[in-house]
Amino acid sequence: MSEQSRKVADLDRGGSAVLLWYIPTAALIAGAYWRRFTLLLWIPALLIMGAACLANAARCGRLHCYVTGPLFLIAATYVVLWGFHLVPMQPGIFLFTILSVTVLAYLAEIPLGKYRKHACTDQ
Repeated sequence: MSEQSRKVADLDRGGSAVLLWYIPTAALIAGAYWRRFTLLLWIPALLIMGAACLANAARCGRLHCYVTGPLFLIAATYVVLWGFHLVPMQPGIFLFTILSVTVLAYLAEIPLGKYRKHACTDQ
C-alpha cells in the first residue's frame, strides 16, 4: 500500500475523526467532571476509540494505533472493574495516564514514521 493510499484509508480524517475520536474524547473529559455519569460516558467512549484505533492499525498501519487501540480497550476494562468496585480509581490520574501514553505513541511517529512499512494489506 502506498503512502497516499494509507492516508486515504486512515480514519483520522473528516467526519469519521469527529465520531471516532473527538466526541469520545469530549465524553472522557465530561465524565471526569460529571461524576454521576462517568461510567456511562467513559466505557462507550473508550470502546469506540479502542475499536477505531485497532481498525485503523489494520486498515492503514498507523503506528500509534498499535499502542492506543489496546490501551483504550484495557482502559475500558479497568473502568468496568472500577464500576464493580473491584479496583480503585482516581479519574485525574487515570485520564492523565491515558493522555500521556497516547502522546508518547504519537511522538513515536516522528522518528519511526506515521505508517508501518509492512501493514497487513501489503502482503
